[in-house]
Amino acid sequence: MKKFLALMLAAIMAFSMVATAGAASLAGTYDITVWVAELAVDLTKAQIEKFNQTNELGIVFNATVEAVSEADAATQMITDVEAGGDLYCFASDQFARLVQAGALAKLGVKAAETVAAEHNADAAAATMSGDTMYAYPLTADNGYFMYYDKSVIPEEHVDSLEAIIADCEAAQKYFAYEMQTSAWYLAGAFFGTGCVSEWTTDDEGNFISVRDTFNSPEGLIAAKGIEKLVKSPMHLSSSSGSEFASGAAVVVTGTWDYETIKAILGDNLGVADLPSYEVDGKSYHLGSFRGYKMMGVKPQVDAVKAAAVHQLAQYLTGEECQMERFEALSWGPSNVKAAENEAVLAHPGLAALKAQHPYSVPQGQIHGSWWDIAKVIGDDIKLATDEAGLQAALDNYYAKIDALFQLDTSALLFVGAWNGWNNADDADTYYFKGSTLTLDVPESDYMGGRIVNPGSWGTDKGFAQVVSGAEYIKDLGADNPDNNIVFAEAGNYTVTINSNEITIVKN
Repeated sequence: MKKFLALMLAAIMAFSMVATAGAASLAGTYDITVWVAELAVDLTKAQIEKFNQTNELGIVFNATVEAVSEADAATQMITDVEAGGDLYCFASDQFARLVQAGALAKLGVKAAETVAAEHNADAAAATMSGDTMYAYPLTADNGYFMYYDKSVIPEEHVDSLEAIIADCEAAQKYFAYEMQTSAWYLAGAFFGTGCVSEWTTDDEGNFISVRDTFNSPEGLIAAKGIEKLVKSPMHLSSSSGSEFASGAAVVVTGTWDYETIKAILGDNLGVADLPSYEVDGKSYHLGSFRGYKMMGVKPQVDAVKAAAVHQLAQYLTGEECQMERFEALSWGPSNVKAAENEAVLAHPGLAALKAQHPYSVPQGQIHGSWWDIAKVIGDDIKLATDEAGLQAALDNYYAKIDALFQLDTSALLFVGAWNGWNNADDADTYYFKGSTLTLDVPESDYMGGRIVNPGSWGTDKGFAQVVSGAEYIKDLGADNPDNNIVFAEAGNYTVTINSNEITIVKN
């Protein structure tokens, strides 16, 4: 990972000066790389060309537009920030680790004011860590709702989870709802009973606390609702619209699957918000996450180029470009004016998402370990044989959440390619036991990492402190400003720290 933080500090200072120098100073031609979803590549090329022709600042971008999904962009950026896209798109659940990795440039005061004024308030809030804004909202459609086959599920049943389950079992058709393999979908059941899982980060993106009420009387009600579905023989833990072609009558997914499902179901396509279920005579509407896609600017060494790239980011996430993406790709706008367009309001998928909105919660910054911890709840509920078993599932979940903030922060974690650059890893696999760590280094493009305290990126132990075993690591010179230890080849190594000296032995 190359974060070149010292250069970035200098660039930030220079950027402050450029911001006061006047628009004319941005005139020039800039080579940039832009990462967008594959479906958006051609449209983005056309939008950048239009920016080149219409902006009044004299800015021209020679842009290479590459297909990198919102799900993959963050991992690639964190692995090597310097080699990443100058502009790139990502889902909001990736935001915190991008901030931690120094992969997002802060917005200037005027840019932040524009985002706050022109975009959905939740979408704008999702771009902030502490009091600092780090990205531009791209869409406000990253949520889920229910598609159903009208030949199997009558319209009068769409509000009742129990009735839908009965319809699916009678027709031997699947109810596809990712309750056992995705925390993103499962968590909605808890939100529907008033539970919260709210995480707090500091200005550097480090997680410092959590307020989680899944393990509560309201959480037990949610568990009983989940139990109704996961114990049905027709439950399928999937969120793929293509399941309709394989025997599903219901799929809970999002707007991205609308065209696929429409092609399969035709006139039998039904779209609705999520249903309600009953526990002890009271009705509870299933909740959901509502998330966002964002566009980030990579920190630049050239402050003038940085200012120009921010101009392009504002343009690409503005009303006009968001409407073009809606018309071409059915992406839901975060821009307030675009979201109120009649065509947007009439789109069936976006209409269902809007109907689900009162039962959804904004997806803020969430600890990376939470996704694996929470998704196990569904399996635990399915295995439970009584209410005590349901409670045990919640107890097990909460114990793991609590442990995230009980880590010994004096311990050292060797974070790198081998654990996905997770600097708050809750497993102990990559922690030094005393002064020693035995490490399996997998084959990858960048077989490096850094020794840090959990949740931190700062380090005073790395390449420069290796006194024995230097033949096993690469000397990258000026290309290694973060003092990373980069192995020359994959293998099993023992790394020992003695005061401020590091010894590496290949096993």
